[in-house]
Amino acid sequence: MATKVYVTYNQVHKLCQTSADRILNDFKPTLIIAIGGGGYVPARILRSFLKRPGSANIPIQAIGLSLYENLGRDGPIETPGTKVTRTQWLDLSSLEMSNLIGKNILIVDEVDDTRTTLEYAVKELEKDVETARQKLGGGGERARFSIFVLHNKDKTKKGRLPQDMLDESRYLAARTVDDVWICYPWEATDIDEHDRLAATQTIE
Repeated sequence: MATKVYVTYNQVHKLCQTSADRILNDFKPTLIIAIGGGGYVPARILRSFLKRPGSANIPIQAIGLSLYENLGRDGPIETPGTKVTRTQWLDLSSLEMSNLIGKNILIVDEVDDTRTTLEYAVKELEKDVETARQKLGGGGERARFSIFVLHNKDKTKKGRLPQDMLDESRYLAARTVDDVWICYPWEATDIDEHDRLAATQTIE
């Protein structure tokens, strides 16, 4: 069974805080897209640290992608699946195109495990936004995507990110960790027990 490591809300908050300057200065996001469900909380916390005095909050949109499956054999431990399933996606027919076309879009998730989900998200979002841009005449700049995750697992990845994204350092993980099973607080059904376990076995 995989080693389980517990992360607290305070740790998530601080990881977002310490990453915010780099994201704000280098990525300059004008829109955040959170991958659900693990990207929702980091995206919302991060937005507070990205707000500039006198400016509006950066809007957050959400997509839902599922890669993990619960095998139901050894408790709550899940294992990575092999196929990405859309559970929620942007409604490009109703979403204002100005929120996407030519914008700096920050994709947020909690963990980069096999990278399959991130690869899917980037490819599909790039394709959909470019399709929308072409429908509006093809004018204006292309959208520029970047990625932020709380934790990157130090392992061989199955998914690939665009080479230009890597070359331009538009990928940021707050921490790179061993290939352990990370238990996030929003997954807990007993937060007191979760925090107790985090106090004895944790990563910063």
